[in-house]
Amino acid sequence: MADLWMPGADKHDIGDHAPTDGGPAKAIAHVTWDRNATEAKPQDLVPYANLRSYFSGGGRAVAPHVLWDPFTGHMAQFVPANSRSKSLVDTSGGTRTNRAGSVVLQIEALFFPYCQVDGKVYESLQDTPGRGWDELHAWVKSWEVPDTWPMGRPTAFTGHRNEKVWETNAGWYAHAHVPENDHTDPGTWFAFPKTKEHSGEDGEYEPFPGAVWFTMGRRSLVVARMHDRLVAVGCNQYRSTRDKDVIGSGDVASYQAWQRKCGFTGSAATWPPGKTTWDLLQVPKS
Repeated sequence: MADLWMPGADKHDIGDHAPTDGGPAKAIAHVTWDRNATEAKPQDLVPYANLRSYFSGGGRAVAPHVLWDPFTGHMAQFVPANSRSKSLVDTSGGTRTNRAGSVVLQIEALFFPYCQVDGKVYESLQDTPGRGWDELHAWVKSWEVPDTWPMGRPTAFTGHRNEKVWETNAGWYAHAHVPENDHTDPGTWFAFPKTKEHSGEDGEYEPFPGAVWFTMGRRSLVVARMHDRLVAVGCNQYRSTRDKDVIGSGDVASYQAWQRKCGFTGSAATWPPGKTTWDLLQVPKS
């Protein structure tokens, strides 16, 4: 049985639950688009806590299932997976957009074009670190939403809609694909994580175990091999080699040095590890 509440997400149950109508399982990709910035005039990203409070308070009438901060990996969930949420316009008659599937999981990524985080400007969502995407994707997939975009993976802020495709095909949809809506977000979205049979997980390097795996005090040979790789790439912030198979403060400091070496800054260069830098580190298998 899939989890009604995403593991690792902050639970902020707004209590407004209602069933979906059944049919093809869907996920809807949104961005919050809180400010209108431009390349010439970027603006600071709105704090995650502000949006979390909005959707659990005055904005609960348009709350999604999940608010996701792709810069930190933080997530908040407002209704269970088997309930509809209300982030889509649903006019009278026609398809019931928020309910048109066995699940209609709506994801709001905290982002707007030309947002600024720690002095760096991000033009598209796909440019962000995408922290938490693997975990979010895995939870959505556990509700039998397939890895497909029936109307194409979004690549720009343009809309195209087909009600027949929407009603008959499972998969991921951009807000820009949903009937009765006129929004053009999210602009871009992340590629689906590669499945085990196509990801090289049977190769020589450890696959990314997910951000939630990296808890203080975890003991694993993977941690010891990560330690050795961080030393090998010149990011040694360890004070000792004792218990190097246990995650501790030295791992945090050393991995953050590695993130900075990979070009990440500010909150994007903080613990826990993300998939991009983990794959680059090339931690060997035993």
